[in-house]
Parts: sequence; C-alpha cells; structure tokens
Amino acid sequence: MQEIEVIHSWSAPRSLSTSLMYSFAQRDDMEVLDEPLYANFLRVTGIDRPYREELLSTMESDGNKVVKDVIFGPGRKRYRYCKHIAKQRISGLPDDLLKKGKHIILIRNPLDILPSFDKVVPPSLQELGLTDLVLMYSDLCKLGKPPVIIDSADLRQDPEATLQSLCEDLDIPFQDKMLRWEAGPKPIDGLWAPWWYESIHKSTGFTPARKYPAPFPFSLYELLEQSLPFYNILRRHVRKTSSLLKTPLPEPDIPVPANKNLLAWVGDEIVTRDSAKVSVFDSVVQGGDAVWEGLRVYNGKIFKLEEHLDRLFDSAKALAFKNVPTREEIKQAIFRTLITNGMFDNSHIRLTLTRGKKVTSGMSPSFNLYGCTLIVLAEWKPPVYDNLHGITLVTATTRRNSPNHLDSKIHHNNLLNNILAKIEGNNANAGDAIMLDEHGYVSETNATNIFMVKKGRVLTPHADYCLPGITRATVMDLVVKENLVLEERRISLSEFHTADEVWTTGTMGELSPAVKIDGRIIGDGKVGPVTRRLQNAYKILTEDAGVPIPLE
Repeated sequence: MQEIEVIHSWSAPRSLSTSLMYSFAQRDDMEVLDEPLYANFLRVTGIDRPYREELLSTMESDGNKVVKDVIFGPGRKRYRYCKHIAKQRISGLPDDLLKKGKHIILIRNPLDILPSFDKVVPPSLQELGLTDLVLMYSDLCKLGKPPVIIDSADLRQDPEATLQSLCEDLDIPFQDKMLRWEAGPKPIDGLWAPWWYESIHKSTGFTPARKYPAPFPFSLYELLEQSLPFYNILRRHVRKTSSLLKTPLPEPDIPVPANKNLLAWVGDEIVTRDSAKVSVFDSVVQGGDAVWEGLRVYNGKIFKLEEHLDRLFDSAKALAFKNVPTREEIKQAIFRTLITNGMFDNSHIRLTLTRGKKVTSGMSPSFNLYGCTLIVLAEWKPPVYDNLHGITLVTATTRRNSPNHLDSKIHHNNLLNNILAKIEGNNANAGDAIMLDEHGYVSETNATNIFMVKKGRVLTPHADYCLPGITRATVMDLVVKENLVLEERRISLSEFHTADEVWTTGTMGELSPAVKIDGRIIGDGKVGPVTRRLQNAYKILTEDAGVPIPLE
C-alpha cells in the first residue's frame, strides 16, 4: 500500500461522467471509485432513490470517513480517480476534499441532457447540478486550484485529442487504452448502475453524438433558460471548446488587456463583457438597422456629449425609429456605465441605438414592437493612430455612398461601404483608405474626415458624400480661431498627393497626420507645423471642455 494521488472528476448527471470513469479505469496506474460520496448524500439529505436502503446498508455513509479513509486512503496504484456528482458535495465534508488532489469539471449542454433526463428523476435546476458546478469552480479558484474543465461534446467529437489535452493538464501520461473498454457491467460500477448505466454498458468507447439532435421537450423550456447561463459560465473556461470549426481558433489577445473585464450597458442593464449580447431578433442583427456615436472621455468629462446626442437623435429620426429613449435616459446609461467601470479618462464610448427587437424576423419596421435597444460600450482606448509620427493612406476603389443611395449624414450601422474600403487599406498595409465620391473627388477616409494644407490654406471636402463629423466641425472652428484660412470645397485626389500637410479627424483618433498617400510623400514626410499647431489646440480644448461625469 502507498500514498496515492487523487484525481477528482466533478459533473452533473448524464454528462458522460461514467464513460470518462471507464476511460480512466483502463489505465494500468489508476484505481477508480464510482461516486464514493453517494451514500453520505442520501443519508444527510433524506432524498429517496429506488436503491436508497440497499446503498445505505452496503456503502460507507459517514462523509468524514469517506474522505479520509476511502478517497484519500492508501492504495495499490499511483493514482485514484474519483467520479463525483457535484450536488453530492454537501456541507459538513472535510476541507481536504477540495484542498487535496487534482480536480476536473465535466460539463454538458443542458440542451442535450434534458430530452432524456426524466427517465429516472424528474428534471429540475437542482437535479441538473450546474449551479453546484459553478460554485465548485468558484471555490477551487479561491483555493488557488482552478480546475480543468472539459465539455462532453469535445469528448464525443475528438476523444483522443481531448483526453491527451486532459492528461497534459493533469500532468499524467496519456495512454491509448483510455479510448476503449469492453461492453457490459463493470466491477467498479455503483449498485445504482441498473437504473442509470444501461446505455453506457452497450458502449465500447466514446460514442459520437448524433448528427441531428432529438426534438426538445418544450415543457422544459423554462428550465433550459434557467440552466444555460450556468453552463455558459463554465464553457468559457474550457481549454478546447466544441465548435463547428474543425480547428478551434486560438484565444485572441485583447489590444488593451484592461478591457477583458469591462462592463457594458445593453438594453436596460449593465452586464459583463461575455454576457453583452443582443437578441437574434434585434434589427442590428437582422439588417444593420441602428445608429451610433463615438465619444471620448477626458479628465472626468465627456467631450461634445450634447453634439453627439443631437446627431444620434437626428439619425434615429431620419430612420423613423419609434419608442426612442429620452436624452436623459441615454445620459444616465452612459454615466452609470462609465462610473461602474471607473473610466474617467483616456476612454472611448461606442454608443449604439438599434431599432430594437422584432416579434418575427423580417425587414419591415412594423415588426419592431419592443422599443429601441440601447448599447453603451465603454473601453480603455488611447487614440488608435500614430499621431506623433503619422500614418499612410491609400485610395480605395470603393466609392463613398451618394445621398441618392444612402445619405452619409445618417450615422447608421450599415457600414459595409466603409468596411470594403478598409479591407483595401488593410491589404495595402495602410492606416486607412481614402474614399472618393461618385464624381471622383475626395470625400473622406473609411473612418474619418480629412483635411489638407496648401500654401498656408487649410482645405477640407464638402460633407456632401461624407459624415459631417463632430471632430471635423471642432477642428474647423479651431482653424478659424488660430487665424488660419479655411476653405471647404471639392478637392481632387491629386491635390492631396501634392499637399504640404494632410491629417484626418475623428473621435477615435483625434487629429492623425498622414505622411504618405498612394506612395507619394506628403510635404517632407514629417508631421507639419499647422498639424502640430491644431493638435495642440485640440489637446488644450479637450482638457477643459465637456460634460462632467457626476459622481453623486
């Protein structure tokens, strides 16, 4: 007999937990225990089962003794695998149950569990056990022992890769024999096996999932709604999630790591980043039917808040939105979101107002009977361009929308026109792409308005085919205040190629110098004096102007 290393596997019922137990039982270095805490659970809770009396008379029911003498008692092999059902971890059990050994949490989508769950036990949120698994995950993380989480869907889709990954996380060698076992009852089965293990006894390995699921029993729809959020909390921590993709994409880096845990406003509440979602019936999903604004926060103030709200309401009116939130309601949502996130400087807000949720899918706004959906997405975000050294621009073949087709003065979310131009810019490794109007004159870039300097005069295109940006208007005012000559007119592309200075303007990037356009060096290839002068004037303005974020 020797001291043994314990591997705890925690799951809810009908989660392939017995299959995983059979898999580990094939190893030559592993002892296996099937639900060693079951008798203690029945004794303490008084829950009835068809086999209750037989189980209590044949299995140790003192939880303390089970933990000390059965789970952590000496053994003949190096490892001991304990299959646990999460709800069997009840109060009064020794702390060693969590503090000692390694832990696995096995999950399964309740959408797959519920159609067959009530063959033995009537389904309920408690019986599903997902709430217990979330609590288990939280308690283990507090102890500094975050568990390995695997999804039964991955075991079915690719058992070998999933088991190899699991063994790697447990720091034990993978053995190929874990993929197969003989059909029929096993000596390691608990005495409850005749009630629960009929289908697993017919298996010889992890059986693939059915190509198409069984019809869902809609009498359990409310239970599904209750349980899915708990499943999704755990699924986010699965090392390899099930996916329609053959090769799951790696977890991407977030440009500003602090934004990983941000809180967003959606509808009428503040939610976590991963919970910030809109309905598939929302108009922004159905047709890009929404309007938006970008705002910046400087020194505890929101710059040009009222001007942005004016444009938001104008855009919503142009698109005939109904049941629009009031200006005060939108302000309160913005303030609450910023305050909750502690964002009082160097932050950007993406404010979106959709036409709202539809009662059925379709184009017609007559289906929008729930009112508008408000989204406040605040992020830590410095200016997105290199405003110190300048950026490169290229000219896109994609033309800017004409008012004959879709008026760019409506600040709408249907941005494919801009995105197609941005793709051209990305393909050329440029910061952005210049877009021409239908007559071949420069309109703006895919994301910003644009200015140029020639012989001391500041020029910018008419806002006939582009959004009359709020940062654009602010910079035009600053040009006048700095006693510079401002001219708003049609400007050809060659004029930008031969300009002395060029910059773009937008809330996201402020004033961004362009030092090269379509391979032509602008001026001497450095940020020019007029650009610097206006950047400084803009910086001074943003330090003091804006609507204060209320703290009381």
